[in-house]
Amino acid sequence: MNSSRTVIEARLEPFAGSLFQPTGFPDLGAAEFGDAKLLVESAQSMANWLEGATWDVSRADQPAELAALPYVRVVGTDGEYLTSSRVEAHRLACAYIMDGTIDGTKGRDWLPDQLGLVRGKPLDNRAVARACFRLDPVSLVHGVFFAQKPWPWQPKIARAVTSFIEASGIKPAISGGVKRDSVNNEAKEGATSEGYGSIPHHRVEYTADEITAYFIVDHAQFRSYGLSEPATALLEALADFEIATLLDHDLRLRTRCDLAVKEYVRGEKPDAADAAQRIAKFAADCVGELGPVTTVTWAGRASK
Repeated sequence: MNSSRTVIEARLEPFAGSLFQPTGFPDLGAAEFGDAKLLVESAQSMANWLEGATWDVSRADQPAELAALPYVRVVGTDGEYLTSSRVEAHRLACAYIMDGTIDGTKGRDWLPDQLGLVRGKPLDNRAVARACFRLDPVSLVHGVFFAQKPWPWQPKIARAVTSFIEASGIKPAISGGVKRDSVNNEAKEGATSEGYGSIPHHRVEYTADEITAYFIVDHAQFRSYGLSEPATALLEALADFEIATLLDHDLRLRTRCDLAVKEYVRGEKPDAADAAQRIAKFAADCVGELGPVTTVTWAGRASK
């Protein structure tokens, strides 16, 4: 580790067998590049997996280890939980917060004041960082972009933690199967689109000589927010907690992409329990900079 960035490289292997399915899109397929290399998981997807460590789906709330941290909770008009800033792709800038209400005020009207946005004055990036920390510190770990044209500024915070998975020495493994219809084997026109008939399909998986997960923590970016020392240390601990929790539970990214850590070849895996203790300590030390859990009520999609 240097004073600017920490890099962790973990060599992975399939949990069982030798095949895995990389990320891909129907119109693009898998992202092969260079000399027999492959992008197994993108930075965007890995950010989602890391954020998953900050949310307990079974409780519809953050895990107990993070109970001291604020976030924005979105509920329906009946008060039932809908989503949160930890789950939505745009975090604090998600549509449910923008179109929801906080104490009767529309989110998109409430947030500019929170962020310190003033028409005719320069953007105060540190004020934006302080506001994001008060609302949900995770947005300072994984970034947020308030793309609101009516606002005097559209603040953007880049990722401070970046992760991705690459494979080298890859070879495609082409296979296939069939969706069987035990009642009607004839796939007449229009029937297959409705789910009838026996439908063959192909599948492309891969083998690789090496699969490597990378985690980069930008300490300089954390310091650039201008927060207090305990608040900055809390962000560092939160990054460690996410990385450690994800690696401790291995990486079951998809049904056919179930990966396990083989060895660490650069850097050391943080300890999740230690990181959780640091989060609790630093949250107490900077409690004045942390707000409460903010509840937003979403009554439905805004009409245009």
